[in-house]
Amino acid sequence: MTIANKGKAAGSWMRYPVGVGIALGALGGLAVLLPGPWYQLGWLGLGAAFTMLEIGGWMGAAAAALGAVMLLVALLMRQRPFVIASAVALAMGVATAAWPLYMQHRADAVPPIHDITTDTRDVPAFQALAEEREQAPNAVEYPGEEFAAQQREAYPDLESRHYTASLGEVFEAAEAAAALMQWQVVAADRDAGRIEAVAVTPWYGFRDDVVVRLRAEDGEVTVDVRSASRIGRSDIGVNAERIREYLATLDNQLGGS
Repeated sequence: MTIANKGKAAGSWMRYPVGVGIALGALGGLAVLLPGPWYQLGWLGLGAAFTMLEIGGWMGAAAAALGAVMLLVALLMRQRPFVIASAVALAMGVATAAWPLYMQHRADAVPPIHDITTDTRDVPAFQALAEEREQAPNAVEYPGEEFAAQQREAYPDLESRHYTASLGEVFEAAEAAAALMQWQVVAADRDAGRIEAVAVTPWYGFRDDVVVRLRAEDGEVTVDVRSASRIGRSDIGVNAERIREYLATLDNQLGGS
């Protein structure tokens, strides 16, 4: 038996664990990618979608671990084809596990709340969207001091904005900012100083509700924003990020006035 044949025979067993690693990476990737679209289509409930995502993450972790072990073995045995295949299994596993791990990290880094506002003492109320929110699991009314205290600790930067422009100018800028955010505006009442809109998350299609309140007083216009999820105990920080992005967009529209 030649040296080449001996090497081939010695490494032939490796195709099985390497193949398992690649298969786990592929199946885990599907388990991570599909829950969002399937949930939007109504094929999965929310609990099942999150369970599938978690399972996909574990499959990715297993693929990464198996790929790493087999990569080391292939390098030691100088089995070039299996070095490449093991590296593929490792890369697929890492890519698959990364998203669930990132989501878990975000969830652990923020309080388990889903209703965020720049004014926790005089919270902007939903009117045009009240009926839709009443049909959703999360309440239309602000949850109260329990949420407010957690928000103030986690997001101390979320405060009312004050502008020296006229109410009409600020309202136009607020509408333009909502359009740039690609929200679905449900109501825009200049006289009442109120904009209500629905923000749809890109992957799972969650419908979160937003109200923007404008008040003219003491020569300036005060803008407050509330963003609330319709379902789920925790929003993993999405509503706070949405408010920050909106206020930054509004600042740009008004030139920092």
